[in-house]
Amino acid sequence: MSIFSTTRTALFVGLPLLALSACATHQPPMYGWGNYQQEVYQYFKADGSKSPEEQIQAMQESAQKASARGEKMPPGYHAHLGLLYASTGKEDLAIAQLETEKTLFPESASYMDFLMRKYKK
Repeated sequence: MSIFSTTRTALFVGLPLLALSACATHQPPMYGWGNYQQEVYQYFKADGSKSPEEQIQAMQESAQKASARGEKMPPGYHAHLGLLYASTGKEDLAIAQLETEKTLFPESASYMDFLMRKYKK
């Protein structure tokens, strides 16, 4: 057996194993999505199956679970929670959530300012 065929065999077997081992590393999720997407869907669906208070409760529970796992909440989470608070008449809590969104995601600042102007009187 020549050295060329031994090297070729090693590459033939070794490269796929190397590629598979690279795929095996697990990256933790960047954000704790929890039930955020389902709650947004419920909000826009607006069929009355879930009240804003129930949605707020579900989102708070989701945030607590994510926090316990050391995960951050995704972009838009605090803004959506703020809109839910506003829909229940809790404008002070709405503004606090919009401020949190603005702080965590500065690229949302102009939109959060626009929304907050609506609730600040």
